[in-house]
Amino acid sequence: MIEETSAGIVVFRRENSEILFLLLHYPSGHWDFVKGKMEKTETTHQTAIRETKEETGITDIEFLNDFEEWIEYNFQFQGELVHKKVVFFLGETKTKDILISHEHLDYTWMSYVDAMDKTTFDNAKTVLTKAYSVLKTFHL
Repeated sequence: MIEETSAGIVVFRRENSEILFLLLHYPSGHWDFVKGKMEKTETTHQTAIRETKEETGITDIEFLNDFEEWIEYNFQFQGELVHKKVVFFLGETKTKDILISHEHLDYTWMSYVDAMDKTTFDNAKTVLTKAYSVLKTFHL
């Protein structure tokens, strides 16, 4: 089994009094957060920042301290089983218009309720719910 570690960010921005979350449309059809594989010399934060820049062009991320959610899942890649661990951080941007990379089909900014409907996987919904709970407690 192949072991992989990735890092990403639940990116949000404020529009008037509303919190909007960024979702990316992946070629396999699902909607999820920014994330990507760690390179050997990177920390998880460095990976998350690099991937966000590469996948969206966003460079103005302000992390919310103490938010770190890990998920794990298995998938098949070229006939091999891959065990993937992904850490998500929570980060705010002021950037509205993004430039998605060739790795994605589309993007959208959505309210929590709409993002819960659009997000494909249960583990992403769990991460989104935890992120929203933190934002409700401290930032709304």
